[in-house]
Amino acid sequence: MSKAKLAVFASGTGSNYDAIIEATQNGKLDAEVVLLVCDKPNAKVLDKARVNQTPLFVFDPKQYASKEMFEAKIVEVLQEKEIDWIILAGYMRLIGNTLLAPFEGKIINIHPSLLPAFPGLDAVGQAFTAGVKVSGVTIHYVDSGMDTGKIIAQDAVHIKEGMTQEDLQQAIQRVEHKLYPETIQQLILKGE
Repeated sequence: MSKAKLAVFASGTGSNYDAIIEATQNGKLDAEVVLLVCDKPNAKVLDKARVNQTPLFVFDPKQYASKEMFEAKIVEVLQEKEIDWIILAGYMRLIGNTLLAPFEGKIINIHPSLLPAFPGLDAVGQAFTAGVKVSGVTIHYVDSGMDTGKIIAQDAVHIKEGMTQEDLQQAIQRVEHKLYPETIQQLILKGE
């Protein structure tokens, strides 16, 4: 059986991209990352993708007349690569129906909180400011809302006395880097 083909979407540093690549290389994830999609031409994740020889689709949304137009181009590229799963890893755009419809049930996202708490931007900062004792990581299917899709997996991170926001961010990332590849592998094995 051929390995599942993943397209990772990222806008930033790519720490979850790294974790997914590492899991494919050490045999913990029976998949291959065949494309990195990025909407920021200067994102650090692009350097990581080049080192790993991951094919790139980099676009500037401002170069397109509408979201539908750049999403239609992305769909074209994904279909050419015969992508099985879209893995959002710090992709800072809401997915529109142009991309959602052809990949329904095959787009997953990771979010640095225990959804439904603290959706949207700066979830770690939101949790830290709110003074909660437990935050965490959620992996969920993507729908048309912001962090509203069906939850697949969650793992808690306890906020200890004296922790800074940076400490919490690092603790959450450690959980993300383990939970995301494991969850992707489970979905592939289920054949969902």
